Amino acid sequence: MTDENFTGINIQFPISRDILAGKKVVETRTYPIPKAYLGVTLLMVETPGPKGKFKSRIVAKIRFSECFLYSSKRQFYGDSKRHLVTPDSPWAWADKPKWGWVIDLVEVLDEPKKAGKTGIRYTKNLRLKSL
Repeated sequence: MTDENFTGINIQFPISRDILAGKKVVETRTYPIPKAYLGVTLLMVETPGPKGKFKSRIVAKIRFSECFLYSSKRQFYGDSKRHLVTPDSPWAWADKPKWGWVIDLVEVLDEPKKAGKTGIRYTKNLRLKSL
């Protein structure tokens, strides 16, 4: 058994469930992914948000292959089938730019792992034991 260190990215429930199920293939944010994390395997830290009844937990390995800026509200909603954000969503288009992060890897863990104290967006030095 070995320990691996990863950076974790926080993704709020219930959107996290759509990523784990392979339904959401583009994560949207109001900022681009830091270049240091593009193409790098991260740990997906599922945070409860207002609807979850659990503590933050590590649920998968995730990797983003591409990052792009949506040029307009129309383009953003034209891509809804990939990112699953609708106009009535808490993550709907607002006054800030929207970025799409293309997910190219999701490896769901057999069981969620404790995340411990997490950062606001990213958490450094999360340990994951593997065989």
